Amino acid sequence: MAENTLVIVESAAKAKTIGKFLGRNYRVKASVGHIRDLPKSKLGIDVSNNFEPQYITIRGKGELLKEIKNEAKKSSRVLLATDPDREGEAIAWHLQQFIKIPDGSKCRIEFNEITAEAIKKAIKNSRPVDINLVNAQQARRVLDRLVGYNLSPLLWSKVRKGLSAGRVQSVVVRVICDREKEIQNFQPEEYWTIEVILSKDGKSRFNANLISYRGRKLAIKNELDQVKATEYLKGASFILKTLEKKEKRLKPKPPFTTSTMQQEASRRLGFSPSRTMRIAQELYEGLELGKKGAVGLITYLRTDSTRIASSAQIDAIDFIKSQFGSTFAPHTPNEYKSRKSAQDAHEAIRPSEATRTPDSIKAHLSRDQHRLYKLIWERFIASQMAAARYDTVKAEISAGDYGLRASSSQLKFPGYKRVYNDEEDEVKNPIPDMSSGHTLQLEEILPEQHFTQPPPRYADASLVKFLEERNIGRPSTYAPIIETIIKRSYVERQNKQFVPTELGYIVVDLLTQHFSSIVDIDFTAKMEEELDLIEEGQMNWKEVIKDFYVPFNADLEKAQDLIEKVEIKDEDAGKECPQCGKPMVIKHGRFGKFIACSGFPDCRHTESINEEAGVNCPLCQGQILALKSKKGRRYYGCSNYPGCSFRSWNKPTGEKCPVCGDAMVEKYSKRQVQSICQNPECKHLGKTSEDIGTH
Repeated sequence: MAENTLVIVESAAKAKTIGKFLGRNYRVKASVGHIRDLPKSKLGIDVSNNFEPQYITIRGKGELLKEIKNEAKKSSRVLLATDPDREGEAIAWHLQQFIKIPDGSKCRIEFNEITAEAIKKAIKNSRPVDINLVNAQQARRVLDRLVGYNLSPLLWSKVRKGLSAGRVQSVVVRVICDREKEIQNFQPEEYWTIEVILSKDGKSRFNANLISYRGRKLAIKNELDQVKATEYLKGASFILKTLEKKEKRLKPKPPFTTSTMQQEASRRLGFSPSRTMRIAQELYEGLELGKKGAVGLITYLRTDSTRIASSAQIDAIDFIKSQFGSTFAPHTPNEYKSRKSAQDAHEAIRPSEATRTPDSIKAHLSRDQHRLYKLIWERFIASQMAAARYDTVKAEISAGDYGLRASSSQLKFPGYKRVYNDEEDEVKNPIPDMSSGHTLQLEEILPEQHFTQPPPRYADASLVKFLEERNIGRPSTYAPIIETIIKRSYVERQNKQFVPTELGYIVVDLLTQHFSSIVDIDFTAKMEEELDLIEEGQMNWKEVIKDFYVPFNADLEKAQDLIEKVEIKDEDAGKECPQCGKPMVIKHGRFGKFIACSGFPDCRHTESINEEAGVNCPLCQGQILALKSKKGRRYYGCSNYPGCSFRSWNKPTGEKCPVCGDAMVEKYSKRQVQSICQNPECKHLGKTSEDIGTH
């Protein structure tokens, strides 16, 4: 064992956890993130000197760095144990330069999980700092700085002060704006479906759907065609053509990557990407588990791989056999393919110990920590289990010129669903056993009118999924990007969906007209691919910057003269100033919209905007207002506050729950709105979107 070794990590929580696993000859210090960065007050990139970054020590880190340097002088060896990604490698590189560790020294250790075994193995396998990883991080940092520090001042001068533009954030705003335009331009089209209830000799009723006409796929586009088909079916003979029975196997989904974890945490737990990443970081760095002390509960949270270490697979399968029986374990360990664009640098996100069940540590975790850990643990254990098996039946039925199909599915063996039920089991429409040629009895015909729906607005989960599929940014950057575009008032969250603001449209239109590559999805994806090639040592990072900057700078010079000042007119607030009598107007500030006197600066009277929600308070019949929290999240409150204490994240329907008397609120899903009691102990379900007329 090495004597007098200093181990440097990024966070105090991580230092505490790692320190528990190392002996007296090791001391663990935290750098508290980056120690050097580009200056905030200027560009900080010497464009004329081949884009050389001008790093400075981060303000406030002086005492900490002095302490680290003194500890390093007293140590015979220094190990840099920052996070195992580009960002962590860059921090290690800056530390190496600061402490003056010779280039090529085996001072870098990395581990995917914070456990005693992983830490000790990492120390035995120390390596030099990987300069290719460092260069990939530098390239991203310099690219983002060149875009942000050149475009943002342009927006300040042409649109409004305080705006920002980013290499990836601008594309994300465009994606949201484009979807909103799709929705606005959408023209609904009428179509009909016809469901038929049949029976075998008057018993064993089941449903079949009309699917074809004279062997071709059927599309019923209006009521006239529906009536024609319905009248024909009333006089037709329904003959069973084929009855096919099969066993369907449903394989478990792979363990989480960063992106899929953010998506599922949003769908199942209602977490934003930033909330998910913050909690996952806590689980990774380690939490106090009573007498066991600080323990790292999950593997590294920034990964695009679905790969699992063979030792972890074996532990999971042994646990599955002991808890559920050998039939729930696969014959050979389940393997999963990562996406083509995946860097595959780390394992998938999994618990550091398969046997550490969520219930066994619940008392030591916060509610959010427990919920996310439970989601990660269940997904991982399920990923190593046997497939679920269904008995399926498909019946093809002829009715003269028309063809119908009936299908049913019955869960036969739950497999991985015993742990992680990712979709509802289909236990519907049992089809009786029959032979081909059997004549079926018509019981009822159920025609139904529909209209095509516009694409839904993006929510956290669907936006993250789209960004990953199109290779825009990296999953670890999604959370800060989403927070930034909300903070800058380019988009708003409404009912957990993203809606662009007028300002968002203005900025996207301006950038599209004058900097088309900046908001081009394919161009942004290409930049990500080049960053990956820099990491692999196949491209020179400064050449990549130069190829980008030369045309970008030319566009910038043109835009300064071509773009005219955009004037965003203040909206009339519809009321007079209570102090001077002049009209009040709606203005935009750093924290969103507010009402101000049009007589500014002579009169400085302002008010917050209280948007009426159009329903009365279910408790006191006062007016319900749509308000915003400090973080920009919309919530609803009574205008009679503080006399009435009603507050809700969900819009109230104006009705009381018939069961417990609490307020009924709207709960949004992908395609409808459900009225639900806000009392968590009641959760009485009321009307759906068609009834309350809000979708």
